[in-house]
Amino acid sequence: MKSTRRQFLRAAVSAAATFTVIPRHVLGGPRHVPPSEKINIALVGAGGQGRANLRALFNEPDARVIAIADPVESVSLEEFYYKGMGGRGPVKAEIERRHGEKTPGFRCAEYEDFRVMLEKEKAIDAVLCATPDHLHACVSTVAMRAGKHVYCEKPLTHNIWEARLVSRVTKETGVATQMGNMGHSRVGIRLTCEWLWDGVIGNVREVHAWVGANRWNKQLMGRPTDTPPIPPGINWDLWLGPREPRPYHPAYVPVKWRDFWAFGCGCMGDFGCHDMDAACWALDLKAPISVEARAAGYMDAEIQPHGSLMYYEFGPRGKQPPVRMTWYDGGLAPARPAGFPDDEKLPSRGVLFVGDKGTMICEGAGGQPRLLPYERMREYKKPAETLPRSKGHHRDWLDAIKGGPEASSNFEYGARLTELTLLGLVALRTGKKLAWDAEAMKATNAPEADAIINGTYREGWKPA
Repeated sequence: MKSTRRQFLRAAVSAAATFTVIPRHVLGGPRHVPPSEKINIALVGAGGQGRANLRALFNEPDARVIAIADPVESVSLEEFYYKGMGGRGPVKAEIERRHGEKTPGFRCAEYEDFRVMLEKEKAIDAVLCATPDHLHACVSTVAMRAGKHVYCEKPLTHNIWEARLVSRVTKETGVATQMGNMGHSRVGIRLTCEWLWDGVIGNVREVHAWVGANRWNKQLMGRPTDTPPIPPGINWDLWLGPREPRPYHPAYVPVKWRDFWAFGCGCMGDFGCHDMDAACWALDLKAPISVEARAAGYMDAEIQPHGSLMYYEFGPRGKQPPVRMTWYDGGLAPARPAGFPDDEKLPSRGVLFVGDKGTMICEGAGGQPRLLPYERMREYKKPAETLPRSKGHHRDWLDAIKGGPEASSNFEYGARLTELTLLGLVALRTGKKLAWDAEAMKATNAPEADAIINGTYREGWKPA
């Protein structure tokens, strides 16, 4: 009996030891993250915005960044508002330092290529994508098809075809997603929706959204022609990803890539998903009838203008009447609205709603709404809350990963908002007032727009 008992105990201990080393993703499937466990996250893109997202994740006790991928080893961000250093080396060191405070000896895996990382690091539950715009769809679709939950910076994609694709893959895979327009999780955007739905200014006929930002490469006229050497630590071919080869230039890396059609989407791509969000949500804006745009300052087939004006015409939506939305960037802005204080400057970034019964102005990126004139604020009896308040933009994504409600700027909504912003850029690049057939995904009066709508890809890089 003693021998039998010893054998039983040895077998039980052996079985227990064997069980504990089976990876969690094998036990629960690639999408299974129990509420009690940490979420293993991989960061793709370790520039300024990637680092900003990372620091937000450090505030979430169940988020653990276990891997990082970026073709740039190290780069200075001192020239930009981010400051400090970016690239996988400095950011990996920050990850290990912060996680190491609670887990001594913590190590973060490091890769140049996100595809290799996803193939090798089987413990990854989720991916946060903060690459330049031209890689968003590539990273997101590969990660989702691998069963990973995905957070992707805005704009969600670089062209309209990609936006439709990412939305479809989201539905097919059922993973938890969130686009990085953080203003969508603020209380202000929810108040804006609730007040407009309450009829505080009647039927909205006009929307004006503006941002003071402009081009980074202010003196450059088109594509750079000189060919300086590639700095050590940059895998330039991998950085280009789906784009055809071109020489390296510091006008592209870091941050300034946003100025070039090949890689970025200009001010609209940077801010449109923030500052058109309230109108898109509150007024149920989907497919415009037409879009027209004007450039302010120099632009060509390579580089974006210093500023722009864009005009969107939307037809009736249910009981809502037609509405015109105007976008301004590069320092352009709407006229001072009636009722706005004479001694107050129009904010450098904001949204203005003009209705049959009054006017409402909001801070940019989902900020606080105010009725004009301000005296109306004292009279207005605010409606009851109808939209759930957010626990935080990253928190909502993490909760969705653990089986909670969908994040409110999930990729289905994010793709719709992104498509609106990208349509303005198609109009800007073609120079035409586009007649938009949303179902066919075509500008019916501008066949030359097809290449912009659908994009072009280097062999082996087209997302699917």
